[in-house]
Amino acid sequence: MALKYLAEQCVGGHAAGDASVAHSPAAAVSAKDIAEAYHIPPQLLAKILQTLVKAGLLVSHAGTNGGYSLARDPRSISAFEVIRAIDGPLFITSCITIHGTCDLTSSCTIKEPLRKVNDSITELLSRIRIADLCESTSSGQQPPGRDLVTLAH
Repeated sequence: MALKYLAEQCVGGHAAGDASVAHSPAAAVSAKDIAEAYHIPPQLLAKILQTLVKAGLLVSHAGTNGGYSLARDPRSISAFEVIRAIDGPLFITSCITIHGTCDLTSSCTIKEPLRKVNDSITELLSRIRIADLCESTSSGQQPPGRDLVTLAH
């Protein structure tokens, strides 16, 4: 939600989706403004924003007019990148993890179908861009996975 908010902000007279937008300190939005806009506890939001800075998705700007701005164009940041930055690797079951496989791997009959589901979810989230989540898209076309995003609300 914070990335969507930042993407929707107008900067220097250009829409956030405009490729010519420079992410400068003047374009920074305070964590307080984002927290108030979405009724998110400020302490929780601050931790999430710092995580996104460490992941290279946001830039933190210090000073009086400081705050946060997108590190890249919102059309180049995927939902998958954001989820991975906050939650770590995406695994829909505990049988497919970074720690290896479960004890039933040799006899499991659903491992491969679940891997395919996991790969499909990853692919879909990789196609959805932060710009797609904004109120209006520049192309007027429905973004990839928009029907699933709408169902999630």
